[in-house]
Amino acid sequence: MNMDYNRMELMICLASRLLEDNRTVVVGTGAPCAAAMLAQSLYAPNLMIMFEAGGIGPQLPSMPISVGDSRTFYRGLAAGSMPEIMENCQRGMVDYTFLGGAQIDMYGNINSTMIGDDYERPKVRFPGSGGACDLASFCWRIMVITVQDARRFTNKINFITSPGYLTGKGAREAAGLPPGGGPYKVITDLCVLGFDEETKRMQVESIHPGVSREKIVENTDFELLWSPDLVESEPPTENELKILREKVDPYRYIIGRS
Repeated sequence: MNMDYNRMELMICLASRLLEDNRTVVVGTGAPCAAAMLAQSLYAPNLMIMFEAGGIGPQLPSMPISVGDSRTFYRGLAAGSMPEIMENCQRGMVDYTFLGGAQIDMYGNINSTMIGDDYERPKVRFPGSGGACDLASFCWRIMVITVQDARRFTNKINFITSPGYLTGKGAREAAGLPPGGGPYKVITDLCVLGFDEETKRMQVESIHPGVSREKIVENTDFELLWSPDLVESEPPTENELKILREKVDPYRYIIGRS
């Protein structure tokens, strides 16, 4: 087992193992795209990758730099459009998506809009949803890859841009969202988190090598649940690192950010 890896490589490898064959995934650029490309190379050859700007099932020759990059259409099944991607989500045809933001709470709600108590005069204004709210509402399994700290993993989210489980079990359905969807996994530089079936609260499922429970707790602003089947995260394999470094991201655009 190769221990010479950085935290970004670890997060990408862990995320790639979660993507199943013969499924669909909407990704943005960066770590989510790298995870999907790695999964396609090793675990899910028939994984269909989709991009918000309309690329459907491309044979990615290299890492795209934006969701509208010409590479996201290269030898694809279709050169669609943003409405077409969102319509596929609304029809229930998208299994996975990756989202990110400035804040996330214990129910997987994500804020990418603003920080502060006054919407009109926020302390910080972010770009907003883009297509994230639609993806969070209609894709079946939502995943997040992010660095973990107490400001980001907050007990008091300032704005819900993309819905997670809202206030807990049944809240998504009560708000009119399709039953059965919602946050699935949160992969951080400290651990992998899932969601408790009964409460829909975030729970730690695996702890990365060399990380303590105390470090996870001090980097989280809310009380975490702990899986009864808690394990240590499996580090990247030699083969995963080889493909990630030589094929997926040879110029280290993503994995160079440790």
